[in-house]
Order: sequence, then C-alpha cells, then structure tokens
Amino acid sequence: MTKDCFHSPIYALLLIVTLSCKGQNNSVGTNPIQNEQNQRIAIGDTVSYLDKSIWILFQDNENRYWFGTNGQGVYRYDGKTILHYTTKHGLLNDSIRGIQGDKAGNIFISSLGGINKFDGETFDTLPVLESNEWRLDPNDMWFAFLGKSGESGPYRYDGKTLHHLKFPKNDMEDAYYAEFGKHPWSPYDPYTIYKDRSGNIWIGTAELGLCQYDGKTIRWLYEKHLTLIEGGGSFGIRSIIEDKDGKFWFCNTRYRYNILLNTSDDKLLHYKRENGIEDALSPEGKDRIYFMSAVEDNEGDLWMLTYEQGIWRYDGKKLTHYPIKDGERIVKLFSMYKDHQGDLWLCSHEDGAFKFNGKTFQKFKPNLNGSMEH
Repeated sequence: MTKDCFHSPIYALLLIVTLSCKGQNNSVGTNPIQNEQNQRIAIGDTVSYLDKSIWILFQDNENRYWFGTNGQGVYRYDGKTILHYTTKHGLLNDSIRGIQGDKAGNIFISSLGGINKFDGETFDTLPVLESNEWRLDPNDMWFAFLGKSGESGPYRYDGKTLHHLKFPKNDMEDAYYAEFGKHPWSPYDPYTIYKDRSGNIWIGTAELGLCQYDGKTIRWLYEKHLTLIEGGGSFGIRSIIEDKDGKFWFCNTRYRYNILLNTSDDKLLHYKRENGIEDALSPEGKDRIYFMSAVEDNEGDLWMLTYEQGIWRYDGKKLTHYPIKDGERIVKLFSMYKDHQGDLWLCSHEDGAFKFNGKTFQKFKPNLNGSMEH
C-alpha cells in the first residue's frame, strides 16, 4: 500500500470532503428571543424541507428527530415543524459528525469545529482540556470526529469537562511512520466509538486497528483485513457491533470475534476468531462485505450498511440484501440508526434520509401537517 492509496477510491471523496470542510468555523453566538410567556427560546429558521446531504440522525427524549448534514448544519423535526440551525445560530461548524443526548435532555452536536451543547435555548461551546485522564463512568459521553484532521484521540465528557484523550503509544506506531511518514491525519484517528453491553468502550482507528478500554487497560486488536482492502486502499475500523450472542463484528462479514477475559495488563486483546457469514459475497464476488455502520434490530438481527452496495440483513442464518437506489442510480450511504420505536433509518451523502417500512427502505419526506410520513 502506498501513500496515494491510503484511503480506498470509494472513500477518497469522503475524506476530501471532510478535510476540506475544516476551517469553516464561523461561529456566531445564539441570541435567544422572548416568546409570549417571556421565556427564552432558541432561534432557528423555520423551513419546509430537509437537506439532501443527511449524514447523521438522532431521536431525542421528546421524540424529535435531529438530522445532521455535511455542510448545512442541523434540522430538527417534531412532526409538525422543521427548524434549521447553522453557525449563525451558534453551531461551531455546519459539517456535522455526531449527535447525542443526555438524560437531562441536552443535545450534544459534534462538528468539524468542535462540540456544542444545546439546552433548548442556546448552543454553548464545550471547552477542551488536553488530558490523559482515561476513566470509565456510565454517565460519561464519548465523541469521535471522522475527517477532523490532527485529531489523534477520542473525547470524553464527564458533565463538566471535555477531555481530549491521548492514546498510549501503540507498538505499531514507529513502523507505520517509518513506512508512510507524516500525514495531515493520524493513524490513531478515531473513526467510531462503541459501548458494549458490559460497559466497555471500543474505539476504531484509521490505521492501527481497534482498542477496548475496560476502565483500567487499553488493549489493541489488529488484523490486516479489517483495515486494508483487497487490491489496495484503507478502510479503517468504521463499525463495531456486539451481536445477541455476545460476539463482535468489525467492519466486514468474514469473521466474528469471541472476546476473552483478560486477567493481566497485556496490551493485546485476547480473542478467538470464528467463521462469520458463510457464502457472504459482495457484488464483485469477494468473500466479505465491508460495512460502515451496523445496528441490531428488536429481533436481534444485524443490519449492515455499505457505502455503495445497499443494506445487508443477517438473522443468524440467512443474509438478505436491500439495494438502495434512486431510479437506476446507486445511493451512497453514510450511517444507519435505530430510533426509540425500533424503526430503522438510513442517512446518505446526497439523497436525504430513508426509513424502513417493513419491506423496503423509502425516502423520508416530513409531513408538516402534524404526522410523520415517508
């Protein structure tokens, strides 16, 4: 693999888009207004549409949907009204990379400019503390930034302080830099963060595999086929999910992993590799399917999202394919989300959001007359 094929052709455009958006940081403080009850409310532009570039979706405690875009800020839909928020309303950047909520109902929006906290009235900026304070608390929130150059570690928010954490040195680091040199990105770049059923934090990196943090020790797992694509290019660890049997799937369908209990301070994760999905062939005939995002539905089935090959559903025995197209054109997908009702959603680069109707994924169109429809 050469420097020129560090990222696969499929994801080259994604990296270019995300890196080019860095620097579009035109933060303007929110200026709340007063309503008839003299209460402070958030400013947002009322619109009748959603942007086509929907990368992120989140449903909050009040069942409102938040749609994060790549360059047009955030849309909030409550079933009747769509509010559009951008940098002029207080967002740090209009290229959104994650949306989460806490138990108190605050919304946290991560973008290429940093992390905003929205309390229903204003967008506050979370100040960052460079930190080595790795801790594991069930109430902490974790953040990663795909495409934010120079970010080499995850962020942990303890309710007061946003800690930008630094990874302890990986044993592969020196060999990596000796072969590839320095880049605008780091091999430690966290592509995804996942919390398993035991409360452990998993972090997928750009080039050094994945790690598990159990509150005491950071342990690494690296297998070339998880990060590097056959024929050249790098995929990175973009997806981590634990299935109903407690086994883990990382990025592709060839294997699943039985994680063993570590009783020492060994920096390597102990595991047994099992065969994954038999006869799982990509449209090109390769013996694995690379997926960017995955969710488990209420029945325990795995749903795996690919960039240009639609959705794959695995019930433990059978693999079912759902092509996602707009006419004859293949839809480029970015992420998948399961809402509070168990409904499945897709987010795409340039075709908006899609919702599963029990048989197929249909493009979502908000109904501004008071009910959700698609």
